[in-house]
Amino acid sequence: MNHPVDLDAGACSKRSLASKARLIFERLSETISNPTTELDYRSSFELLVAVVLSAQATDKSVNKATAELFRVANTPAQILALGEAGLKRYIRHIGLYNTKARNLVALCRQLLQAHGGEVPRTRKALEALPGVGRKTANVVLNTAFGEPTIAVDTHIFRVCNRTGLAPGANVRQVEEKLDRLAPPEFKRDAHHLLILHGRYVCLARSPKCSQCVIRDLCDYPHKRL
Repeated sequence: MNHPVDLDAGACSKRSLASKARLIFERLSETISNPTTELDYRSSFELLVAVVLSAQATDKSVNKATAELFRVANTPAQILALGEAGLKRYIRHIGLYNTKARNLVALCRQLLQAHGGEVPRTRKALEALPGVGRKTANVVLNTAFGEPTIAVDTHIFRVCNRTGLAPGANVRQVEEKLDRLAPPEFKRDAHHLLILHGRYVCLARSPKCSQCVIRDLCDYPHKRL
């Protein structure tokens, strides 16, 4: 006899969460005028290289390295010609540069052998490249090719758990919830809206709650004045 009540409550809860998600993305889109990556790139290949380098590194450090690197090598063939030793000279100030150099050289070789030197446009092909995981593939699909994918990094993970927008124990759970909740018209920009909000407002240690446009929609119990 209680089943109809439970189902109605569940439906109301889903509607409420969907409404909250819409309000969050509406407000963020009004505040953030240019929701895009802060990595510098001029081609899908340059973006792919920059995203691989950005793992456990800041965009600022990556941009500094790629500004010099891309002047001399910004194609798979050119980076492959540099080799690991040559590539390391440009990226040595980025964390995990030894592993990243090895992966990028192997990635360039695979692009030339399997894809004619072009960056593939499918998740399966991207994730088959050395050094490319789901998050990197999502960034490339979204930013280079306009796909409505959402790459969950530490900023998005924090914002979604703090606000209650899409809480999850791991990034995949958060991604799947966001994929269901983000309104279609905001899906393409959702990734960058949340990253930029987390990077500049919803900071890890000292969130700027007084400047937050979604403060009233946030479940975080330790809001700052």
